[in-house]
Amino acid sequence: MKKALITDWYYVNGGAEKVIHSINSIWDDFDHFALIDFLNDEDRAYILKGKKANTSFIQKLPTARKNHRKFLQLFPIAIEQFDLSNYELIISSSSAVAKGVKTRKDQLHICYCHSPMRYAWDLQDQYLKDSGLDKGLKGFYAKYVLNKIRKWDVRNSGNVDYFIANSSHIAQRIKKIYNRESTVIYPPVDVDFFTLEEQKEDYYFTASRLVSYKKTQLIVEAFNELSHLKLIVAGDGPEFEKLQKIAKSNIEFVGFVEASKLKSYMQKAKAFVFAAEEDFGIIPVEAQACGTPVIAFGKGGTLETIVENKTGIFFQEQTSQNIKEAVIRFEKIQFDPKTIQEHAMKFSNQRFENEMKAFVEEKFKIFKVL
Repeated sequence: MKKALITDWYYVNGGAEKVIHSINSIWDDFDHFALIDFLNDEDRAYILKGKKANTSFIQKLPTARKNHRKFLQLFPIAIEQFDLSNYELIISSSSAVAKGVKTRKDQLHICYCHSPMRYAWDLQDQYLKDSGLDKGLKGFYAKYVLNKIRKWDVRNSGNVDYFIANSSHIAQRIKKIYNRESTVIYPPVDVDFFTLEEQKEDYYFTASRLVSYKKTQLIVEAFNELSHLKLIVAGDGPEFEKLQKIAKSNIEFVGFVEASKLKSYMQKAKAFVFAAEEDFGIIPVEAQACGTPVIAFGKGGTLETIVENKTGIFFQEQTSQNIKEAVIRFEKIQFDPKTIQEHAMKFSNQRFENEMKAFVEEKFKIFKVL
């Protein structure tokens, strides 16, 4: 059968791209589609096995490489321009608009949904504030655009024959927003790369893109008050300089680090600190694969990947005080790195690929019979 794999965009190698990598490991004959494709050669070789995606007109718009999200109002038009009429099987990997691609009744469309479009739904207010679009005439227009996109999003969710959710948390949101059932298949985690290290050093570690919704500032503020404890912060982004300015001397910023260095920091940390509300959250599982316990915000996907007092602990509010109290509580608990690592093995690449392959093949057999 002819197969198409469509995603929102290609410009970094993040969690969604690791899903694409694993799907390509199951089937290597996809034709690829995305709004934009600005991958470097190394990431392209890993994610797309060296292939290039068919892209939309947004690829050629000025500044699309640096800030494609400013063309948000054009996303629905752009995704609908793709002609996938020659394909029997279409898999969309979507956290925005990819699932809205046009399909016919004689085509099978399976969507691996990372989340309904967060900046149009639950993160709308934060998106508008971060973009400086929460006030005035521009703010009014932005809200109008997001309202139209929400209506389009719900309407075009009907193009999907089967939804796969990346967590039970997202399955609940798919049901609430689209009124659709979904099957949970947790995303792949490279537990073979993030290997066990039982000997920990005396520092805490956090890593993410330094943007507001990751809540790294709260972690920094907490450790400002825990000045006897060392925190290492990995990652780059628009908040980098601001966080450096407010941090005390016990906090070290190492910027963007390559995968091998990230693994080393992760392996030797006494704990990984994670303050965001994520749909699944691959990086806390990577930390656990290293035998490193996680101190995490107790909402969203982390509730499905961390076992309280066995592989980590939770704090219940996104405040620096809550994080501080969790770290103090963590200092009094003993964790077994081997137990933590064994738990992380449940989220392996091989497990994802086996479950994904079985699901798609079963649904395709049903589709062919119908």
